[in-house]
Amino acid sequence: MLKNRIFTALAIAFFALLAIFALPLWAFSLFFLVAASFGVFEWAGFAGIESFRAKVYYTGLFVLSAAALYLLKDYRDFIGLVSVLWMFAIGSILIYPRGEFLYRNQWFVGTLGLVIMLGAWVSLCMLRAHEQGALWLVWLFVLTTATDVGAYFVGKAFGKNRLASQLSPGKTWEGALGGGAIATMICASTLVFWQSYSFLGALLLTVALVCISVFGDLFESLLKRTSGVKDSGTILPGHGGVLDRIDSVIAVLPILTWVII
Repeated sequence: MLKNRIFTALAIAFFALLAIFALPLWAFSLFFLVAASFGVFEWAGFAGIESFRAKVYYTGLFVLSAAALYLLKDYRDFIGLVSVLWMFAIGSILIYPRGEFLYRNQWFVGTLGLVIMLGAWVSLCMLRAHEQGALWLVWLFVLTTATDVGAYFVGKAFGKNRLASQLSPGKTWEGALGGGAIATMICASTLVFWQSYSFLGALLLTVALVCISVFGDLFESLLKRTSGVKDSGTILPGHGGVLDRIDSVIAVLPILTWVII
């Protein structure tokens, strides 16, 4: 299991880096639109959409919406909206199980999925178009990966106190704090030397995004819990579905893009 997880993660990293640094913006956008479409297909299950045909239609609606957004060229207001939605999502995790009824509504979850996935894709494209966008994307992927991997291994070794027992019994405070500390040390120091951030500024930004990364993971757990779905998919050996791999990334992307741009 761990071997499959490592090999899959390395393969994903290789193709992601290749796309970030080798593809022109239009091809980069198309490449990740396809990747996001797999995530949207999986999200359909959270919305109670069961038939393959209905999931394809739902994914098609996402692709058409992405094409319409791409023509607008200015996405700042939309990214701001998605960032606010993530604050709502984080709030719903903090008060869970109150408000759970919202996530049992098919139309609410379906619409939320389209907006969140569109926000992630648009943020990705907008960040990549930034002067130092490729490096920012690598920084983001390092942050979310270090948080996730660090939490896994630290939690395995020292985890005792559950982080969110009702949503994800396997996650612990020790793992979350350990993974967060590792990610913070790597990414905050990078900002100080690369972007000339003050130590305090780098620390605050990194810690905030690490927290959002953790909540992104927990939010998918909330969706699984309320929809009765065990794994978002099986396409990625050792990880499950696409959403299981990018749940933290899609939460951090709009916030980071809004801060930078």
